[in-house]
Amino acid sequence: MNDTMFNALGNEHRRELLLDLLESNPQTVAAQIPAGGETAQVDADRELQIAMYHTHLPKLEDQGFVRWDKDTGEVVKGPQFEEIRPLLECVTELTKR
Repeated sequence: MNDTMFNALGNEHRRELLLDLLESNPQTVAAQIPAGGETAQVDADRELQIAMYHTHLPKLEDQGFVRWDKDTGEVVKGPQFEEIRPLLECVTELTKR
């Protein structure tokens, strides 16, 4: 195991995306935040979207854990996904307890 894998799992949003890919490949990351709802929730959703697009997805893609189509928002397992799979399976088992 190396620091890159732990770094990828260190953020809850990256971890959730990787765990989702473990269960279902591909995943779609919303390109737009729907209008309406409480302002605080819309602001939080917008912040998450910005973080996903500018930080989390590029980081996971650079590490090879995902491939990301910026135009469609589709995220698929990357060439290095199998390296992180054992850690993801361990996290899945721990959360079932």
